[in-house]
Amino acid sequence: MELWFLGTGAGRPMKHRNVTSIALKLPDPDCSLWMFDAGEGTQHQLMRTPLKLNKLEALFVTHLHGDHTYGIPGLLSTRSYVGGNTPLQLFGPPGIREMIETALTLSSSRLDYEITYHEVSEGIVYKTERYTVEALPLEHRVPCFGYRITECESPGKLNVERLQQLGVPSGPLFGRIKKGEDVTLPDGTVVRAADVAGKPQCGRIITIAGDTKPCDNALRLAQNADLLVHEATFAAGQEEKAHLYGHSTTIEAATTARDANAKRLIMTHFSTRFVDEDLAGLEEEARTIFPESYAAHDLYHTEIPRPRG
Repeated sequence: MELWFLGTGAGRPMKHRNVTSIALKLPDPDCSLWMFDAGEGTQHQLMRTPLKLNKLEALFVTHLHGDHTYGIPGLLSTRSYVGGNTPLQLFGPPGIREMIETALTLSSSRLDYEITYHEVSEGIVYKTERYTVEALPLEHRVPCFGYRITECESPGKLNVERLQQLGVPSGPLFGRIKKGEDVTLPDGTVVRAADVAGKPQCGRIITIAGDTKPCDNALRLAQNADLLVHEATFAAGQEEKAHLYGHSTTIEAATTARDANAKRLIMTHFSTRFVDEDLAGLEEEARTIFPESYAAHDLYHTEIPRPRG
């Protein structure tokens, strides 16, 4: 599982930093792509990575401000040109469907695939065989949501040598045992899954908060997360200005990570007042509260390993 930051800026694009978009590359067997927000220029940023737009399966929009949405019509249109013809799931606050369909209709854009729109509210908004996505409202100037992605537990590794000793033929019985089922062989031998399979692997939790000032729901979404992505539009000491515009500081992002018992924090959505040379200082501010704090830059990417135990 890999997370890419396609844009890490707030408000408007700059020469060194594009506006907000994040891509989550899912591992085998899915190998699909989920995206969170798509500010203008997102498809250009995507072309600078190894990620494939035709693998895009779901797009989650936190809120309708332009620095998070103006790139969506172009992204959806280009997806048709690069062989993306499977249905797309699109999530966002009320108004997301009207916003996107108006742009596509007035520009006479033709898509070779179906979009299923989900105007989200609090609770579980998407569920697949391996993942659950929960949304909670945050505190910003317009309706805004954060998303918590929870990966399901995976079956433990089978002890193939022991199964062969017990006379279990490879094939469907292996699959049933891996799912935790006890099986009975033709000779009456009962093979208990607990005796021949390792402990199930814990799933990962990734929290991606939209624009927000500190609030209880951000804390709820980040609880015990393996990775929290949180905006840090302003630096320490700029709390009053941050809250006026519905944003957070580095210290506040780090405090949320600490109080939620998250394992790692990556900050993004930096004000245009900051240049890349400022990121190390912003990182150090956050680390006074939460040592595992990092400041993302455009095209920064990171692996999210499975938790141990």
